[in-house]
Amino acid sequence: MNRFISDVRKYQKYTIYAAKSELKSEVANSHLSWLWWILDPLLFMIVYSFVAVIVFQKSEPYLPVFIFIGYNSWNFFSACLRQSVKLVAANKPIVSKVYIPKFILILIKILSNGFKMVIAFSLVVIMMIGYRVPVDWKVILLVPLFVILLVVTFAFSSVLLHFGVYVEDLANVVTVVLKLLFYLTGIFYSIQKRVPYPYSSLLLKCNPMALLVDSMRRVLIYQTMPDWGTLAVWFMIGAVLSVAGVHNIYRHENSYVKVM
Repeated sequence: MNRFISDVRKYQKYTIYAAKSELKSEVANSHLSWLWWILDPLLFMIVYSFVAVIVFQKSEPYLPVFIFIGYNSWNFFSACLRQSVKLVAANKPIVSKVYIPKFILILIKILSNGFKMVIAFSLVVIMMIGYRVPVDWKVILLVPLFVILLVVTFAFSSVLLHFGVYVEDLANVVTVVLKLLFYLTGIFYSIQKRVPYPYSSLLLKCNPMALLVDSMRRVLIYQTMPDWGTLAVWFMIGAVLSVAGVHNIYRHENSYVKVM
């Protein structure tokens, strides 16, 4: 743990610089620049609203806000996981010449994807004002929910980074699994309302993203308390997986370049 903290501090400037460079290169050839970080989830929100209301004839209170919260959170999580599988191979020119703790590559992705998520979440505020969503003090609980999201994302990403070096087809498996989890996370429907009990309870306990999305909607839209007990369990799972993942990366990172 001491080595991890020391390396995070040591490579802090590089992490921030690399994340900024990645964000700049992403919009370098785009006329709309960073606006795409808002337009992308906004367009998906419109499509999913159409699917929910027109196709399935189901709706939720403040549906656009409801969907946008879910999709924006999911987009951050899935992007980090998909990118983490091929992180070492994608950065081969760097890792083969200069030593850098490989988990720093995950932090760069979390920082860049997290920045885009925060930018997109600014639209949530505007939408909540436009739809006159009632707000109380529970909105501040979004902060610890984001912390849990970051810990869980880093945990799974650290595991995928390691095995992605050795398992060539892991990226395809992760893509399929994430597609399945997308529909089990309740992006455009309420798991509690649309999934029969006890399956709804089981789904919220076993799928951390379903739990986090539901919790964010509770504090932002419904002014109710989330399930802190289950959230605490997932925070601990994320913390343990993060420690194990970082330890595993430290142990094997010298062999990554040989395998690639």
